[in-house]
Amino acid sequence: MTALWWLIAIVLIATAVWTISASKPVYSVVALLAHFLALAVSYIMLSAEFLGVIQIVIYVGAILVLFVFVIALLSSGVASFSVGPNRMKKGVWPAGIAVAVAFGLMTWKLAGVVASPKVGGSLSTVPGTAGAFGSVADFGKALFTTYLLPFEITAFVLMVAVIGVILLAGDRSVHDPSPKRAALVRREMREAILRGGEE
Repeated sequence: MTALWWLIAIVLIATAVWTISASKPVYSVVALLAHFLALAVSYIMLSAEFLGVIQIVIYVGAILVLFVFVIALLSSGVASFSVGPNRMKKGVWPAGIAVAVAFGLMTWKLAGVVASPKVGGSLSTVPGTAGAFGSVADFGKALFTTYLLPFEITAFVLMVAVIGVILLAGDRSVHDPSPKRAALVRREMREAILRGGEE
């Protein structure tokens, strides 16, 4: 059991790194799918079957599909995107330090949870009953009392993201670009066609 737990932990870390470092957005979605499935397995191993099923149904079946639609809408333009300067190099060290600090705090907190596992219910209770870790009753009570505001904020953020994608990549037939912008777009399209013919 311990070896399987460490294997799932390695898969979780590897898929998370793959998600943020993939060269194409579709690869990131595939890595995120693997991450969600591994996370569901870890929930089931902790006797939280309800959370494992919800992880698959909500995140894999809904959130991941939303990400796929976002990627499809963002890449629906007729002209190629202009690539700006790479600013990620400046954020490597701050991001690495933040990840190391977060990982250290998480490890410290999990060490305390393992030492006293009675958090939000007992791990020794039969799964599915009230008071058990990951039970439906405790999950629903925590979701609609303690974590109601973060839950509603998350729903609002997802709605804003969908509206933003629709505004950014929607139908632009009503928009009348300036003659200078139209000439620039035509020139970029001709150059793209010529480069494609040379290849």
